[in-house]
Amino acid sequence: MKVLLVFDFDHTIVNDNSDTWIVQCAPEKKLPYGLQNTYEKGKWTEYMGRVFTYLGEQGIREEDMKRIMIDIPYTPGMTDLLQFIGHNKDYFDCIIISDSNTIFIDWILTHGNVHTVFDKVFTNPAAFDPLGNLTVQNFHIHHCTECPKNLCKKKVLEEFVAKQATKQVQYSKIVYIGDGGNDLCPVTFLKKGDIAMPREGYALQKRIAKDIDLIDSSISVWSSGSEILSRLKSLLDK
Repeated sequence: MKVLLVFDFDHTIVNDNSDTWIVQCAPEKKLPYGLQNTYEKGKWTEYMGRVFTYLGEQGIREEDMKRIMIDIPYTPGMTDLLQFIGHNKDYFDCIIISDSNTIFIDWILTHGNVHTVFDKVFTNPAAFDPLGNLTVQNFHIHHCTECPKNLCKKKVLEEFVAKQATKQVQYSKIVYIGDGGNDLCPVTFLKKGDIAMPREGYALQKRIAKDIDLIDSSISVWSSGSEILSRLKSLLDK
């Protein structure tokens, strides 16, 4: 049986937030104060839709966005880690569950030549409309009260594992690698023998410490891709 690797994207695969990184396209690399104040808790995707509309109104087009996005830095050690996973696909399945969007993730992974590492990417659908403006939609509808309106990562993970089981694909272990507060919910899906890997100093590590009673898996903190790589190599050795 394979090991399932589940990655967050922002501040995990890349060392920044792709949604805030795109603001470098804006005039003076910042958003109007009035626009910044329209964010409502749990409705980030709707807020980003307004940001993309504003960028379009400023004449920012696809090629401008792509040029900015492919400069976002990967987290230290992450490209080596992803290349290792790519060379060991007999042992690993690998997915992304992210609150970013399909366009940004595809640009970044393709530019880094690591897009083939991932079997599936679950994120908010994005597309350019006929006017050339970027649009984004909520990934799905869910009823989890702990997660943002647009995405419950636990629901995505549950459904993926269940769908794989219908294809007779079972996993010996799930390793969840993330950083954010919205990564706690899927971590509670993990069982004994699975591994939760929160990034050191980020919200997920703090949420796990606060809600440790909700966690059944082991916990392995990381600060660079090289530490995750060492952990995966030890799994293969076993």
